[in-house]
Amino acid sequence: MTVFPSPERLARFSVRRPWAIVGGWAAVLVLSLISASMIGDVLSTGAENFVATDSSRGNDLLEQRLLGVIPGQETIVVQSADRTVDDPAYRAFISSLTDDVRALADDVVSAVSVVDSDTIPVSADGKTTLIAVTLTDEVLKADQHIEPLLDLLASRDGVDGFTVTTVGDGSVAVAFTHQSESDLQTAEIYGIPVAILILVAVFGALVAAGLPLLLGLISIVVAIGLAAVVGRAFDLSIFMVNFVTTMGLAVGIDYALIIVKRVREERESGLSRDEAIIRAGATASRAVLFSGMAVIVALFGMVIVPNSIFRSLGFGAILVVAAAVVAAMTLLPAVLRLLGDRVNSVRIRIPGRRPSAGDGTGGFWDRSVRHVMAHPWVSVVASVGLLVAAALPYATIELGWSGVSTLPADTEAHRAFEILDAEFSAGLASPARIVIDAPDVASERVSSAMDGLIASLAGDSRFGEPQVERNDTGTLAVINVPLQGDPQSDEARSAVRDLRNHLIPAAFSGSGADVLVAGATAEGMDNTNIISDYTIPVFAFVLGLSFVILLVVFRSIVVPIKALVMNLLSVGAAYGLMVLVFQHGVGHKLLGFSQVEVIESWVPLFMFAVLFGLSMDYHVFLLSRIREHFDHTGDNTESVAHGVRATAGMITGAAAIMVAVFSGFAAGEMVMFQQMGFGLAVAVLLDATIVRVVLVPASMQLLGARNWYLPSWLNWLPKVDVEGHSVPSPAPAALPLGATGAE
Repeated sequence: MTVFPSPERLARFSVRRPWAIVGGWAAVLVLSLISASMIGDVLSTGAENFVATDSSRGNDLLEQRLLGVIPGQETIVVQSADRTVDDPAYRAFISSLTDDVRALADDVVSAVSVVDSDTIPVSADGKTTLIAVTLTDEVLKADQHIEPLLDLLASRDGVDGFTVTTVGDGSVAVAFTHQSESDLQTAEIYGIPVAILILVAVFGALVAAGLPLLLGLISIVVAIGLAAVVGRAFDLSIFMVNFVTTMGLAVGIDYALIIVKRVREERESGLSRDEAIIRAGATASRAVLFSGMAVIVALFGMVIVPNSIFRSLGFGAILVVAAAVVAAMTLLPAVLRLLGDRVNSVRIRIPGRRPSAGDGTGGFWDRSVRHVMAHPWVSVVASVGLLVAAALPYATIELGWSGVSTLPADTEAHRAFEILDAEFSAGLASPARIVIDAPDVASERVSSAMDGLIASLAGDSRFGEPQVERNDTGTLAVINVPLQGDPQSDEARSAVRDLRNHLIPAAFSGSGADVLVAGATAEGMDNTNIISDYTIPVFAFVLGLSFVILLVVFRSIVVPIKALVMNLLSVGAAYGLMVLVFQHGVGHKLLGFSQVEVIESWVPLFMFAVLFGLSMDYHVFLLSRIREHFDHTGDNTESVAHGVRATAGMITGAAAIMVAVFSGFAAGEMVMFQQMGFGLAVAVLLDATIVRVVLVPASMQLLGARNWYLPSWLNWLPKVDVEGHSVPSPAPAALPLGATGAE
């Protein structure tokens, strides 16, 4: 079946009209830069679910019958090292600060708590107090106009020995946004230089090494520009930019590496410049197209989850992969045509590099794979045992969401949280909201139930002092109760779980009221439950489509089954090591990571979708070479050795670049990015080493010709040539003056 337009036809057109292609991409890049500059307008710090949950139903009732649109809240923390609130100077400072906050524009602050001697909250030592501020913006957009408040508080911090800081919906959102931007810069500072070094090692020339990086950066800009347009329809997560950058650098560099390497190989074999580019289009570009489609199919698994974070990350990753594929098949051939043999300019000699035989026999990879195949059972048992052992800690995984306590200690929100938690209760800033819906909340049965629940809360140290509000019609009441510690901590989640499962049912049984628990802790738990509910459907979707794709490509039912099992082993091992390091703290200080109570809820499922797409292209590149050689020779052992040594350089280089990029993101300070970067880097490393170098050849050797078994009733499946048809090479053309065969 002919793909229209085929990669070969695209490459041929790019060679014939290189300036038209480059000009078109230049226009796209300019438009994308303009659009990308407005991406901040469509990014959100919230996580919206597209299915009803207890917390969302509770919030809807609060908006409809009591609060209107729920506004953002801030808790300003004021602390003195040597004065108490009874000191006139302390009182004067609080009064002046409160007046300044009230004087802010109407689009910043809508209300400030009244401060007087009877109502002011005071710590046990009398040196710390709080000012409650209601923001004008709704809770999900609380960061949009909060900067004037943050600037005001920063200007008063340290004056006359007072510490002034704040924690709440807006300040925490701003802190996460700024930290994600900082971590993105860290990832670029670490990841890009290492990727360049690897590319230089692979190509031995700076110009050739720069092309894949250029392609990756262009793909990122185009994807972010498109995302800014898509974001006009629905909000996107603030973390989408980080993940688009991660995926863009990984796949953009990967795809360009494959094509540039193939062009250089074809030139070395004697083809002319244009013929080499077109041949690469018919082979390597076809493989890139298939790989990109496989990754996109896997990423669509994320879109299944009815959560705004998953969908925005999924759409962003799909956009950047698609942009990378299109750029690799059009822009890259055009640039290669314009550069010609100058692509090999600025050569760098790599110390210690020794050529093996012309066909790769006798080299490191050839010796390694033959040693593995000489002891297949030992290799399979050892590699599977190692991966299973690494996966075991996954059995203890706890999922949750990052709270303010996971922010770096020097952020204002974290400082305020620590003071608030030490002197009062951190839960004051994000209380649990117990929403009671009844025809008459003042009725004897409902009132008695509320009193009983409040009495139960008073006897439990996990809960602070409750505050009760009722609407004017008497059909809704809300009990706001602070929780101890970070709203996303184990203790807070345990308290909400007991509220839902025990305390509320016991108090309201027979009352006729519908009682829901909302608030930050409940929302985080509901988000985690949704992800857990959709884990099996996502796994089934990705595994099912992956099986079908591999079945069609290799016309074998054995190869897809083995591929899925091996991918699950490498992903499971990455899960286990991630839990071991972040949850149990093994080696976290050595690696510079933070130990936390939970793994971020979205990370495992995100890793699964991404890794299945990325690992499948390696598997296809390797097995397609093995299958091609086997079809010609019928020699299983030699075919496996040929496939491994023919693809080892490309797979190793691409995997090393991905490990570098993902490790760059793990170098940031936000725990969620550390977990994501570490997990992806470890999985790719395991996949490119233990799986591809040991497990695949050993299992291929054990099964022999049975690897390619296909039931007769499936013979109707189409034959797919991943890397294009083999075309006889013409007689070697004369190389440019002064060039070597490597050019």
